[in-house]
Amino acid sequence: MNKNKAIHNILEIIVGSSDKSASQRNASLLKEGKIRKIAPRIYTNNMDDAPEDIVRRNIFYILGQLYPNAVISHRSAFELKPTAEGDIFLTYTYTKNIDLPGIKVHLLKGSMGTERDMPFIENLYISSTERRILENLQKGRSRNSVSKCLPRTNIEEHLEKMLVVNGESGINAFRDKAREIAQQLGMTDEFDTLNSIIGALLTTKPSKVLVAESAIARAQGIPYDSERIKLFTILFEALHNEPFQLIDEPNASTASFRNFAFFESYFSNYIEGTEFEIEEAYKIIETGMALPARNADSHDILGTFQIVASRREMRRTPESAEQLIEILQDRHRIMMAARPDRNPGVFKMQNNHAGDSHFVDYTLVRGTLHKGFELYQALESPFAKALFMLFMISEVHPFNDGNGRISRIMMNAELVHADQSKIIIPTVFREDYLNGLRRLTRKGDPSVLIKAVSRVRQFSTNIIGEDFEETRRYLEGTNAFKDGDGYILRF
Repeated sequence: MNKNKAIHNILEIIVGSSDKSASQRNASLLKEGKIRKIAPRIYTNNMDDAPEDIVRRNIFYILGQLYPNAVISHRSAFELKPTAEGDIFLTYTYTKNIDLPGIKVHLLKGSMGTERDMPFIENLYISSTERRILENLQKGRSRNSVSKCLPRTNIEEHLEKMLVVNGESGINAFRDKAREIAQQLGMTDEFDTLNSIIGALLTTKPSKVLVAESAIARAQGIPYDSERIKLFTILFEALHNEPFQLIDEPNASTASFRNFAFFESYFSNYIEGTEFEIEEAYKIIETGMALPARNADSHDILGTFQIVASRREMRRTPESAEQLIEILQDRHRIMMAARPDRNPGVFKMQNNHAGDSHFVDYTLVRGTLHKGFELYQALESPFAKALFMLFMISEVHPFNDGNGRISRIMMNAELVHADQSKIIIPTVFREDYLNGLRRLTRKGDPSVLIKAVSRVRQFSTNIIGEDFEETRRYLEGTNAFKDGDGYILRF
């Protein structure tokens, strides 16, 4: 009974010991077939799984037992897992390569864990941030041509993000700590390289030493959000070769274009929380006068309408990144004219977020728009360009307020420019639309957004704006105005 209980409590991995009684116990269990040997000094009571799988999921326990006080270093200090090829790097008392099932351990002679390094599980340490940066700036490659260091671009990108998050004072403090550690560990050459990178990022040293695009952009004064550019690239790739249908603008007359613009303005503001009864909104547009008790809200409707009802304005699309910025600021200035506290036409000067969604850092807005424009201009389909513009502006969130409305204006401007049917996001479809944006932001999946906007595009094609009341009745029949659960868009 006790014996079985003892066996039951044995860890999946047993590491051989110099203790005589432990060795005898392991030998007895091995003879009885209750454990098996999968590598020198390594045994397991798991008789089913492949040794490679067992070793990989227990790798840090094994390493801590075999090489106590070793430091997980170089690229492994960043990745905290073996490479795709199964390599892991430790700093230890000697240099040697050890083969384990599915894993190659590279021991590198060097300084063991210090008070600056982080204690980890099972007698291991992880290189401190300063130390691991220096380690990954070392020259040379390990045996078998497996690099112990991450690519130089990765390190520069990491330092550039550090500058964004912690500011100039933060990266200078980091540099001071790295200097001390470099002197302790004999890494003065590596520190010189680090110092030149940080100097280039701060524009106090030549930028020619840099290789990462995001780092070069910062040195040139147009830093961008590299993670957002990855998302934009994912969306671009999904849109680039897709044969989207061309749908000619059905509201070609002045009257129908204007009526469509009214509902476009109404729904776009409603989504953002500026809610009016349809009669109230119509009165505001028709009279050009704000409701006495809701001056700013009324001007939100008027400002949006002023832009989207102008065929001339909506035909403006950017031919350069700077023109993109100019158009954005012009339209925001018009739309937010009645809200001077929101800095109409001025990019945000502090970071913004919606719930747990944090948007592009205010210092990276211009550069991210510049970089995003490079992808936008390579798209051909009007709908593809419209959808890309919608997501890019929404994701950057360049202003303190009004970003959702501006993103939808920019989307429809692409369609008007190409004489294509514009898109309305009705109230009932709000969550479908927002879920598409969130899915791409959080999961890197553009399919939900493409499907949602494609569906609402088909809906919008059916909206003929020649007669206001007729259009209103049609929209009511589709559930467009419904706000709440239990309703779907019908058309």
